[in-house]
Order: sequence, then structure tokens, then C-alpha cells
Amino acid sequence: MSIAQRIQELKQSLPSDVTLVAVSKFHPVEALQAAYDAGQRVFGESRAQELVAKQRQLPADIEWHFIGTLQTNKVKEIVPFISLIHSVDSFRLLQEIEKQAAKVDRVIRVLLEIHVAQEETKHGLTPEACRQLLADEAVTHLPHVRICGLMGMASNTDDEAQVKAEFHQIHALFSELKDGICRSNPDFTWLSMGMSHDYPLAIAEGSNLIRIGTYIFGERVY
Repeated sequence: MSIAQRIQELKQSLPSDVTLVAVSKFHPVEALQAAYDAGQRVFGESRAQELVAKQRQLPADIEWHFIGTLQTNKVKEIVPFISLIHSVDSFRLLQEIEKQAAKVDRVIRVLLEIHVAQEETKHGLTPEACRQLLADEAVTHLPHVRICGLMGMASNTDDEAQVKAEFHQIHALFSELKDGICRSNPDFTWLSMGMSHDYPLAIAEGSNLIRIGTYIFGERVY
């Protein structure tokens, strides 16, 4: 199947309220262009340098999402054009996004990354650390940052029950925050969960933003 066919098939199978992020990291510009030509407009990258290079070469109406671990010294490179940062895992990173966004007079939408998976290699805030961060008065003094929801990954395991339980845990936190500490924030609407191997489980557990790479583009070329 071609990239275009896979995108069409995916979009037809997704609920209308679920947004597809085509994860294009390590894939060439030609592959992204093929996805764009098939109607895809939201792309996810995880390395600032690669993202900036692709953004310069591809159509201006693409909505770029940053989905990887973001180092503070890379924030300034992506802030002029980024649409959503999925992977904020510290107040320090929020402060740096605020500082760089103020310089270019933009408000940057972000998601807080939550860590519930069993693997230590995964990044993110614990649910309790997330609650504490949002309860901190200092977060309300970041006019160029808009917290729009949560992002999380399940453990990389074949145990569907475990994956489902982890997605359920992230969704429960999302619901708790949306109805509680974030209830006055109308932008707190996005829950980014699910990748090529587990997105149906993520959608069943409330995800409305899925990050699909391998299924669309094939295995990565490193």
C-alpha cells in the first residue's frame, strides 16, 4: 500500500473527533510530501534540527507538532512556527517556552507529558507531579504558554490489559484535571495517546490525538 492509501484508510477508520498526527521523524521530505498530497496536514517530529529543516522545505500550511524530548536550548528553534508541543515534562521547560515565545510574540500550545509506563526510558511527569505543577501559582503567569491537555505512552508490551490500564490511568487524570484544576481553561481538551501498534486501545480509552508513524511511512530509515 502507498502512503496515500494508508492515510486514507486510517482516516476512514478513525472517529470524527480523533486527530491524526503523521509521525514523520527520520523519513525523507518526499515521504512527507506524499502524505501532504493525500490530504494530511498535521505532522509530528521529535528532533528540533530535523523539524526546522523539513519545515523550510514543505508547504506553509502544515501544522507541526513536536513529540519528542525537548531540550531547553532547542526551544528557540521551533517556537516561531510550532503548533503544539506534546512533551512538556517540567516547569523549567515551560519557563523557557514562555521566554522564547514572548520574543516572537506567539502563544504556544503545549501538552504535559505523563509517565505511567513500566519502562524507565520513558519521560514525563508522574500524575502527582502533574497535579502539583498545575496547582503552582507560577503557571498562571506564563501568558505565552497555553496548556491544552496531556500526552502519554503505554509500556511497549504485548500485554493488552496492561496497555489498556495505563491509557485508562492517563485518561482518568485528564478527566480529573479537566473537571477540577483546569476547569476554567477552555483549551484543556487534548489527550494525546496511541501509536501505530496500540492506537485502537488508546482511542477506546479516550484519546483524541494519535501519533502514527510506522503504519503510514513504514520502518524508519536511520
